[in-house]
Order: sequence, then C-alpha cells, then structure tokens
Amino acid sequence: MLKLVSFVVPAYNERAYIGVVVKALDKVSLPNGAKREIIVVDDGSTDGTADYLETMDNVESLRIHRLKKNSGKGSALRAGFSVAKGDIIVVCDADSEYSPDDIPSVVEPILNGRADIVYGSRFLGSISGMKFANRLANRILTTTANVLFRANITDEATAYKAFNRKVLSSISLACTGFEFCPEVTAKTLRQGYKIQEVPIKYIARSIKEGKKIKWQDGFVAIWTLIKYRFID
Repeated sequence: MLKLVSFVVPAYNERAYIGVVVKALDKVSLPNGAKREIIVVDDGSTDGTADYLETMDNVESLRIHRLKKNSGKGSALRAGFSVAKGDIIVVCDADSEYSPDDIPSVVEPILNGRADIVYGSRFLGSISGMKFANRLANRILTTTANVLFRANITDEATAYKAFNRKVLSSISLACTGFEFCPEVTAKTLRQGYKIQEVPIKYIARSIKEGKKIKWQDGFVAIWTLIKYRFID
C-alpha cells in the first residue's frame, strides 16, 4: 500500500536557500514508491520567501502555508503539522545544512513498520564546520535527554526527525521557538516510544549565512527537557 510522506519545512527569510531545498526534496527517491507532499510554512518572512515559492510552478508536490507574522520555528511546525496529510511526517530545515540524500534512510524504518520515530544523527554520520561550542551544547542536550528519560540517543537536536502520524497525534505540543526539539523528544519518550537513529551528513552554516539559533536557546532546551520530564 502506497503511503504519503509529508515534508514540513519551517522557513523564515530563507529565500536564498529555500528553492534548492524544495527542489531537492521533490527529487528524493522514497522507499517503496511512497508519495510526497512538501509543506513550506512561511513564518512571516520579510524577504519574499513565500512569493519566490509561488513562482516554482514545476513542483507539483509543493504546498505553501503562510503565517501573517513571525511566530517562531515551533509555531511554524505546529501549523505545518495541522495541515499535513501524510502517514509519515518529516521535519526538514529550510537551509542546506542537511543532505536530502539521507532522507530515504530516515523514513525507511517507519515505512517498513520497524520504527515509529527516526532521528537522523549527525554524530553517527559526518559533521563539517560545526563549532566546538555547538558540539558541546549538542552533547549536553543529548546527555540530559538520556539521563532524564533513560533513552539511548546520540543527537537530540537534529533537524531531521521523522514520525509516524500516530505519534504526533498522541501528544500536544506547545512550542513556539527552537524548543520544539526537546519538547517533542521529551513527550514522545514519556509516552513510551523509542527513537531509532540513522547516520546522516551535516555541513554547518554560520550566523552570517543565516543561522538563527542562539546560545540562549540551549538553556531553554535544557529547561524544556527537565520541565516535560515531570509535566505533560
């Protein structure tokens, strides 16, 4: 039975990269002949991101969902999840730090019924250009998640996350910003789901190139993991 894979892509002022990302997602070879939809949630961009996407009439699988004002990555993802129709939902960033070539290995375990959640792990694969401070922050977040939830993952903050639709339907997300990753990790682990990981490639971009996450977000992420260890 063919399944539909929904790629949910939050985007804020990503006109320079979004076209490359969408075209790459449109060409990804999905396992078992699965179909796709690409949902780009424009998070109140001011650089014409959504307007540029409107010109991409050769991508039939593309759907554009506009938010009136910039509300944060978590808000954009929740909006995307609410309109996604897929049996499998894949979170993808709008930049080019992650390789679409890795997507088949991320969704394959769910398509074949061997997993309900798959994270693409940069630390099991290859990393280029990541600063020491970012590596350290990632290690701290992952260790915190493993200790709090008795998990065994290597990359809590990865942007490549895939879910069986029933997983996201079983939890209620409240995130508005970058705390999406720790919230969804905490709440799914509390529900008893296991996270399977596959290796992926990662090429970091700089703040000058458009990277938006800041060091303060690391503290928010740790607090989010701790908070949702004890409350729903």
